[in-house]
Amino acid sequence: MGGHAGCAGLSDRGRRQAAALAERLAATGELADVDAVYTSLMARAVETAAILAPALGGATAVQDCDFCEHHPGEGDGLTYQEFDRRWPVPDRWDPEARRDPGGETWNEMAARVRRGLDGILARHAGGTVLVVCHGGVVVHTMIRWLGLTMPVTASGGRAWLDPANTSLTEWRFGAPPVWFRGTADGVTLVRFNDHGHLIRADALL
Repeated sequence: MGGHAGCAGLSDRGRRQAAALAERLAATGELADVDAVYTSLMARAVETAAILAPALGGATAVQDCDFCEHHPGEGDGLTYQEFDRRWPVPDRWDPEARRDPGGETWNEMAARVRRGLDGILARHAGGTVLVVCHGGVVVHTMIRWLGLTMPVTASGGRAWLDPANTSLTEWRFGAPPVWFRGTADGVTLVRFNDHGHLIRADALL
């Protein structure tokens, strides 16, 4: 459980994955026009942003806890197995449940991520912003902007979303493409879990 205290940064594999993404971005220039970069406070995200910086014109990332992964409480630093042993997964999913003492609820994390995203939209309207964050944050964007409902049991009830480490998820805000003219302005999911660059990085294990 890698919260603030339990996160020691990237593994060697994680550094290879981040380097593969940086190489891709440098070659394609797909984020060459980025206006701002944000990252969570967790060491693995901060390190990833530093590896990507040369491919982003040397942009300095602004650290913001609103983009951190779920905040565990007393479980921070434990293995998943030990965490589950101490605080078993409940039979019924509850967005207000607090698994471990001091841990964040689903709704608390959702509100935190929403605050961070809304702040970016207000500060950088019309711009391109990169947020170096975590799978849980990406999932919250999907549930919010796609209007997905959550399952009522721990076992699910619908397909889950599983973005790969260093994958790209892209949202566009404002007027939709010309072929949808006549519809209201809104939010478009441009891509999700784009991680083709990892084929080479994972081959280096």
